[in-house]
Amino acid sequence: MSAIKTETTATTGRAILIRLDQVKARTCLSRSTIYAYMREGRFPEPIALSDRRVAWIEGEIDAWIAGRIASHRSA
Repeated sequence: MSAIKTETTATTGRAILIRLDQVKARTCLSRSTIYAYMREGRFPEPIALSDRRVAWIEGEIDAWIAGRIASHRSA
């Protein structure tokens, strides 16, 4: 399963959780860069799904990407 749906997003009433491979594909960042940015407080934190699995909220990743685009265009 590529996306896991839970409750919350404003438009659909659901949040979509995406896995690391999807986050990497959307952001063009490596795993190590994603985790480094999280340590620095510059990237959304994942949600723990189990002891060994995490996922990110799709809307937070989309917002992060939009922020990067906006800061690039305003520079």
